[in-house]
Amino acid sequence: MGRKRSRSWKYIYFCVASLISLFLAGCVISENIKKIQEYKEASEHLLRAKELLAQGDYEGSLKENQKVLSLGDNKLPADEALFNIGLIYSHYGYQKKDYKKSLTFYKRLVRDFPMSPLVEQAKIWIGVLEVIEKTKQVDIEIEEKKKKLSR
Repeated sequence: MGRKRSRSWKYIYFCVASLISLFLAGCVISENIKKIQEYKEASEHLLRAKELLAQGDYEGSLKENQKVLSLGDNKLPADEALFNIGLIYSHYGYQKKDYKKSLTFYKRLVRDFPMSPLVEQAKIWIGVLEVIEKTKQVDIEIEEKKKKLSR
């Protein structure tokens, strides 16, 4: 009534399934290695950015932090790069200081990385910078009213 199947086909199926499994595992491992390399590269840029900031090279530090963001906007350590950029734009020694840009980066950190350990510090900076911006606006309004009264 039919021939008996030989066991050799079972071994062939097993070998093919094993090869497929090894191939898929290799893809996963290579993807993880790529992520580790990206993280290492981003960490090196962050370290360089901190060194430049300590030396007073704000522009160089900004460029290094921007490189970290370009490697992966929503991947760690982009949260630290966002925080550093916010610090640079609000730094007293930076000639191109811009509190509005600083606020933008802090808010982006809070929005994109809600679990980051830097979120609480960013929220504090947001509060301080918003008060500064409101104070500036009030000062401008006072000056405008003074001009109107003196006419």
